[in-house]
Amino acid sequence: MKQLIYFLIIFPILFSSCKNSEYQVDRIEGQQIALKDSISENDSISDFIAPYKERITREMDSVLAYAPNNLSKSNGDLNTALGNMMADAVMELSNPVFKSRTGKSIDVVLLNHGGIRSAVNQGEITTGTAFQLMPFENEVVVAELKGEDIRDLITYLIEGQTAHPVSGIELVLNNNNEIVHANIQGKPIEDEKIYYVATNDYLYQGGDNMSFFSKSENVTGLDYKIRNLLIDYFKQKDTIDPVADKRFIRE
Repeated sequence: MKQLIYFLIIFPILFSSCKNSEYQVDRIEGQQIALKDSISENDSISDFIAPYKERITREMDSVLAYAPNNLSKSNGDLNTALGNMMADAVMELSNPVFKSRTGKSIDVVLLNHGGIRSAVNQGEITTGTAFQLMPFENEVVVAELKGEDIRDLITYLIEGQTAHPVSGIELVLNNNNEIVHANIQGKPIEDEKIYYVATNDYLYQGGDNMSFFSKSENVTGLDYKIRNLLIDYFKQKDTIDPVADKRFIRE
């Protein structure tokens, strides 16, 4: 009992003393330790992570489809086979989800060239391929834009002269980068019409300077990661052999 009373008296004094003390960092020291093969593994840690590593490796190496040709985002001027495949995949798999929630259909898909993070090599396409193409957690969103705002989107494409992945749009330029014609779903753009543009949440928030999305008053999130969408697309298609076409060209 005396010990308990002693503790109850002494502890507040010690705590109060620590609380009122002021400490300052005198110095910070660090050392860089290079990771080399000479560093031995910790067997207990290796044994613990082994089953998880085996499962992840098995999932990443699972074959989903086949590519008869190499696909690269650099193989094209204003559109590329790889970019077209990604935009068309978003159009094809996002549209049913969007339509079931809103009763509307997606008119245009716009992704960004920089978001394609790897090539697709000839041969087997695996789950790991999808992770390499899209390592980010970006999800599909569908923005409502008026036709006049779609023209800002087109101006962005023309000024950028970059093969951003698009689908649902046909844009033809002359040698002076002037518009010969611009169609959405095969029809001329109407300034007052509402168009539904699928993109990812990063671009919708203004990424890659796509400021025209700020004019959208309504947006629908699909809760569908683009990486997962690509995995689903590969499973459905079996053979992936897209081509560069005339969706965005210069005559």
